[in-house]
Amino acid sequence: MPSTHDWINNPLGVVEGLFAASQNNPSSAWEAKAVDFFKDQLKEKDAHTSVPSLNDVPVHYLKPNSLVKFRCLIQDMFDPEFYMGVYETIDPSTKTKVSTSFYSLLFAVNTDTDPCIYLQVDLTSRNIVTAERQTFYCVPIPGENSWFSLILPHSYANSSQARVVPSTSYVPSRQKRSYEEDDDMDTQPQKQRESHTGIPAEQHGNGDCKRQETEAPSSQTASASHLDLNFPLPGEKGPSCLIKVYEDWDSFKLNDTLEVYGILSVSPALSALADEKDASSSLLDPAECMETAEEQRVHSPPASLVPRLHMLYAKPLQHNNPLLPSGILVPSSSVLSSTMSEMASVRAELLTYLTHVLLGDALSAEYLILHLISNVYARRDVLPLGKFTLNLSGCPAVTSYTERLYQIIQQLVPSSYYLGMSLQNMNQMHLVPKKDYVANRLVSGALQLARNTSLFLDETQLEQGQLDTTGVRNVTALGNLISWQKVDYDFNYHQMEFPCNINVLIASEGRSLLPSDCQVHLQSQVTPPHMEEYLSSILMHPQASSQLKKFRMYLSVARLLDYAISDEVTKSVEDDFVDMRKEDPQSISAEDLHRMLVVARLLSLSLGQTSLSRDSWLRAKHIEMLRKSRMEQYKCVNGNEP
Repeated sequence: MPSTHDWINNPLGVVEGLFAASQNNPSSAWEAKAVDFFKDQLKEKDAHTSVPSLNDVPVHYLKPNSLVKFRCLIQDMFDPEFYMGVYETIDPSTKTKVSTSFYSLLFAVNTDTDPCIYLQVDLTSRNIVTAERQTFYCVPIPGENSWFSLILPHSYANSSQARVVPSTSYVPSRQKRSYEEDDDMDTQPQKQRESHTGIPAEQHGNGDCKRQETEAPSSQTASASHLDLNFPLPGEKGPSCLIKVYEDWDSFKLNDTLEVYGILSVSPALSALADEKDASSSLLDPAECMETAEEQRVHSPPASLVPRLHMLYAKPLQHNNPLLPSGILVPSSSVLSSTMSEMASVRAELLTYLTHVLLGDALSAEYLILHLISNVYARRDVLPLGKFTLNLSGCPAVTSYTERLYQIIQQLVPSSYYLGMSLQNMNQMHLVPKKDYVANRLVSGALQLARNTSLFLDETQLEQGQLDTTGVRNVTALGNLISWQKVDYDFNYHQMEFPCNINVLIASEGRSLLPSDCQVHLQSQVTPPHMEEYLSSILMHPQASSQLKKFRMYLSVARLLDYAISDEVTKSVEDDFVDMRKEDPQSISAEDLHRMLVVARLLSLSLGQTSLSRDSWLRAKHIEMLRKSRMEQYKCVNGNEP
């Protein structure tokens, strides 16, 4: 049985051993055995923590041909491609033929060898087996917040097992970027983000003024000046990856979030051969001969920037909170049971904190908690159930308030994005992904987000002016996202609908121009003389990790819990609705009932209760009554709704 060191550092040796054993038994399904072997190893306790991650370790520090993992979103799916699954090689010295599995050909090329010299494939052999595979273009989960770097382990960055010395004997023909260009590339995304969001880069959770270690130094990275890595959000950093999928690719969908385990290929020769149009490059990428130059540039980017990962195993992510295990909902989970036992007390602490953030308004803090744990749990025809878009109106005119509020939400949720709804942003940003038929790829947009991402729309940045065609299209896309939890991708000749599950919070001074499921008007109970100092004081310092950890775990667990309503409580709710309609038919509508049921569900989950109780229903009615009373009060004072 191979040791942990063997199957992580030399997975190809394990695969070749299984392939060699299968030659004595032609009926043996060696490919399935190879995949099952790695799955079984990863099921061992904490075994997955021994596998280096592309998200945390720079590519140039990872061993080529080793087993790595990648936490990602499927941004695009390329056309299927054919490859030689089994073939015969000819030993140049003895001229003997050896049957080999496809893994050897894919990884035989490295920075120090020339496949044309050291590897000869007998293209006339009758033993060649042609197979099909799928390629996914994957990017890190968009909008992952900076506190991830404080949670996820970086042991591999200092591990001799993971670190390698990149070879310099191979020098590609293309030019490397200079240090000046390298600096420009580091700063430009920050400027781009600042112009789009209005938040300075040093304050934005996804930005960092310093070079992050997950980026390769300029001496090891090919020029990216003409390569768009197609990140959904402006200013994003991190590795993109081409995932080669050999089985069950129909089970994956666009925008799925996965943790992929596979064999890493970063050979510069993959790109160099393509650049030189070497005939033997078709052995490495059989699809090249059928692609246009533009397609080839996009589909075969430099491996130093976009490594290849040959999938052995992938698991869908229920969440991307690094504080929680992936199988958090397993009844035997100790983390789940301990978190559930503390949910009521943690909720009380979070309510106190958010009340302070919202200038003493406890009611708004209640609704903000409900919003943060909302989740689309089912769909009935076109209606998404469980969504709870919140319009927090009455935000102070102080420019920095909404930005500070977003930074606080950043500290609490795994993934988020701030979109300042200025006229410039609405008229210039590309929110909706669009198909590029020339390059045969999907050009990403800012609304191509992972499930449960918190989208913060800052409507306080609205200004006088006129929306152009792009602006109208963007506002329409935001409205469809809020109302139907879908984004219509632009395929030029038609639109294709993609469902999503994104938490949208709209911060505005008056009532939002966009639709929402619930509007609560912020009623400030404190008027600090120095608002900027007050707002700075409410930001929790990262060192307060204990309390932040509890808040982060609480919100993720509450969002994942199942929920049910018993027949008895259902009958009670129906009777209440009938009684309220008898007393005042205008006091409650079917829409109001639906909102109260959503509030009651979220209120129950926020307390760690997986079924609706009579007390939770009465509490939901009470806070809804307070909210509506407040809205009526402001309507009377202002002559219209705020």
